[in-house]
Amino acid sequence: MGLYNTYVLPKIIDWACKQKPNRRQREKVVPLATGNVLEIGIGSGLNLPYYDPAKVKHLLAIDPAQEIWDMHQENTETLAFDFDFVQASAENIPEDNNSFDSVVLTYTLCSITELESTFEEIRRVLKPRGSLIFCEHGKAPDKAVEKWQKRINPIWSRLGGGCRLNKDIPKIIRENGFKLETLTEMYIPGWKPASYNYWGTGKPH
Repeated sequence: MGLYNTYVLPKIIDWACKQKPNRRQREKVVPLATGNVLEIGIGSGLNLPYYDPAKVKHLLAIDPAQEIWDMHQENTETLAFDFDFVQASAENIPEDNNSFDSVVLTYTLCSITELESTFEEIRRVLKPRGSLIFCEHGKAPDKAVEKWQKRINPIWSRLGGGCRLNKDIPKIIRENGFKLETLTEMYIPGWKPASYNYWGTGKPH
């Protein structure tokens, strides 16, 4: 899987994440970010056009996959706010405590295995009154669709960089130290096992 993960998988992920329904979801949540912002799992930078330069002072973006970030097309030198990219994982964020006003997650939690340590890090670097802003696909409410999610997960995860189709996103967020302030969920256009979306905002307890 080495060559696949290095050369093929980044292109597949980038293609999937830039589809129109996913872009519309990004438009709903990314502009909510304010102040000093941390984006976890920036991928190829698909969220960059949606940040509101009137609200964002500095954006630090992290991703463990340098090969996906290298595919970015946005000229980060022309952004209307300060920007830095650091190759790092969500389980070990290289920043000080209480550094960020907003943390942004879009289509990222599906592939993170160490969720508890990830949220410990998010709570550590987020200011006490900061906001978690998220949009994720996850567990479908229909039993028939959920059954297919479970069946497909083993091969899907292996081919999709660890992505799992049926994570209970609201439960994960609530059980890891956050109170949901807003939450919307629905199917977006696409293949049903991968198209049930949750998005909203949360505050640390």
